[in-house]
Amino acid sequence: MTRIIMCGCNGKMGQTITRIVSEDPDAAIVAGVDPFDGIPNSYPVFADIKDCNVEADVVIDFSSAKAADGLMDYCSQKGLGLVLCTTGLSEEQIERAKALAEKIPVLRSANMSLGINLLEKLLVDVTRVLAEAGFDIEIVEKHHNLKKDAPSGTALALADAVSEGLDEPYEYVYDRSARSIQRPKKEIGISAVRGGTIVGDHDVIFAGEDEVITFSHRAYSKAVFGKGAVQAAKFLQGASAGLYTMSDVIG
Repeated sequence: MTRIIMCGCNGKMGQTITRIVSEDPDAAIVAGVDPFDGIPNSYPVFADIKDCNVEADVVIDFSSAKAADGLMDYCSQKGLGLVLCTTGLSEEQIERAKALAEKIPVLRSANMSLGINLLEKLLVDVTRVLAEAGFDIEIVEKHHNLKKDAPSGTALALADAVSEGLDEPYEYVYDRSARSIQRPKKEIGISAVRGGTIVGDHDVIFAGEDEVITFSHRAYSKAVFGKGAVQAAKFLQGASAGLYTMSDVIG
């Protein structure tokens, strides 16, 4: 049984993970952390993680960047594994997470979806074949109209996976409106679409002469990210200190 502290438990992802864990016989949320009250939970909720006195194995964090430093202090002191899902961390916080991984197991990925992380692994091998054959590479990502950053972190992670399969560096191109030139061969085009309530769509397009191969991933709800976070928490229980990603979880 993996005992989990859920940071950001009253947010959308926190409540999604609460539901997922409630149906999982091998995991349990034993405490939550959230400064916002008013949502009934089956576990005790603390406004600040430093006040949490419940024994656990792993912390899942979907809170905010401003809470990350206190969270890392707590995990270091208690020796708990940390699934760090919060976005918007500063470079200093990212470096601190890397240093923390020398003491405890820390897992951090741009996208917690098992499908996306499997796709990343596949793209490395696919690119080795198709880039050599002269295929152009484009990535198109689509998200809801409330998402502020573009391109998405997942799109960049997919581009990085493609780059691993290349023999030489390709340029990432985000906007062609000022480029009145023929498309160079050694570039990866990355385009962003924002609209409606799209949870997350990503297409990696390999366009060759007279044929196109597209790898697509569609997230229909935030549950795909929650399921990945729970799998990550189980993976970290009993794991040795180190910095992990979802690629380690899927093997």
